[in-house]
Parts: sequence; C-alpha cells; structure tokens
Amino acid sequence: MAETLKKGTRVTGTERSELATELKRRYDEGESIRSLAAATGRSYGFVHRLLTEAGVTLRGRGGATRRS
Repeated sequence: MAETLKKGTRVTGTERSELATELKRRYDEGESIRSLAAATGRSYGFVHRLLTEAGVTLRGRGGATRRS
C-alpha cells in the first residue's frame, strides 16, 4: 500500500490510518524512520509525525553515548 502513494499527495482519513498502522508495524519490527520514509516516498518528518500520531514510542538515536 505505502509504495503506491504519489509524492506530495495529501493522505487523510482511512488511508492515513492504514498507512500509520503499516508504518507502526514495520517500525516496531526494527525498520528505521529514514528507511520507511525512503520506501514510501515521504519525508522523514511526515513519517515521524505519523508514527507519533499512532502512539509509537520512538527509539533513541543510538550510537556512542557520552560518559562524564
């Protein structure tokens, strides 16, 4: 479903909730926001907002942590 979205089209209603559900599932399985954005042709911000609306607890950025 996500691959059929045209860039720049408005996503509302049931289509938006279906997309949010699919992205939530994929994110929970370990896929990154950047890879979801690339796969759907949407921006990082759009995917981030959709995941937040879906109630997803976002992961930390990872990488090295600073110790004092």
